Amino acid sequence: MNQTQMTQEKIPFQPLMERFPFPFKGDSYRYSNNSVALDPPLVLTITPDYFYEIEKKKLILSATKNQAYQSFSHSIDAQWEILELIMNEMTSVFPNYFHLDKSEDHWTFTNHLLGEEQSFIFGDSTTLPYEPLDFIGRHIQEDLVYIAQRDGDLYMDAGQLCFPANWSIAFNLGMTYTEFHSPVPHFTSSGLVEKVRNFLLRMEAGSPWTRLNWTITVEPILDTFPETFDLWGPKKDQVTVENAGELVHLRVEDQRLFRLPGSNGILFSIHTHLISLQELVQNQEWSERFYRILTDLPDYMAEYKGFISYKEKITEYLKNHRVKGE
Repeated sequence: MNQTQMTQEKIPFQPLMERFPFPFKGDSYRYSNNSVALDPPLVLTITPDYFYEIEKKKLILSATKNQAYQSFSHSIDAQWEILELIMNEMTSVFPNYFHLDKSEDHWTFTNHLLGEEQSFIFGDSTTLPYEPLDFIGRHIQEDLVYIAQRDGDLYMDAGQLCFPANWSIAFNLGMTYTEFHSPVPHFTSSGLVEKVRNFLLRMEAGSPWTRLNWTITVEPILDTFPETFDLWGPKKDQVTVENAGELVHLRVEDQRLFRLPGSNGILFSIHTHLISLQELVQNQEWSERFYRILTDLPDYMAEYKGFISYKEKITEYLKNHRVKGE
């Protein structure tokens, strides 16, 4: 057994159907503030996909750094606060995987899963190979976005976004909450964007929130950057009723929000999960509910989420499998 196999065995196997965060509670879906209190109040989830996703992150950051990581220089203090928050969680919740030695400002972080160790001076970015947010993001499956709160508004000031659902950290950096949600249909015109924004402005430290967001993608592709649409977008044309089970995947983002007491900003973490339709229909309740969600879903939402062109093929596939669950 090689070293990679030995370290991978440290993460217990858990079947996808037991850990997939199915996002629907009812038979109809519309935009809403569906946030609930996060309990336990943790940023991270470690799944058996850890090694694949960390390697994928590193490849993306190596090949297209500016596409996946952006920040303003004034976000550095908040980045250190995020690094400290996540490292403390990693070492307290997963002590077999991660270790942190602190000698005043001299810290040594060890990732036993990856066999990596980094010594640095906390608060001195020159002692890390990357900015703090970019460094810690290379050790966790979640994407990380820092949203600053100032002048009564929320601004996207930094982010490591390796697995976007067709949005761009390079394009959105510096935008207000209302601005970077402007493409979402009816979200702004209905007034919901202001309600959610005001909810976030009132968030308190120590009381994090979570919500599940979803879309549909073709093939198990995590990195659907708008900048690379020419690579993954045309795959939509390949979907048929016959191959939808294999090609089409429900994509769910576990989005978590934490008020940072030091900077008074918000950490927005995103853990992306994928499940194929042929796996999903093994759960008859999920299959039935997803079928009813899609048949009730307005076209404007399917168009925004990017699957209007093959929506009927998905619903036909689910209709064919919804009773047998196979």
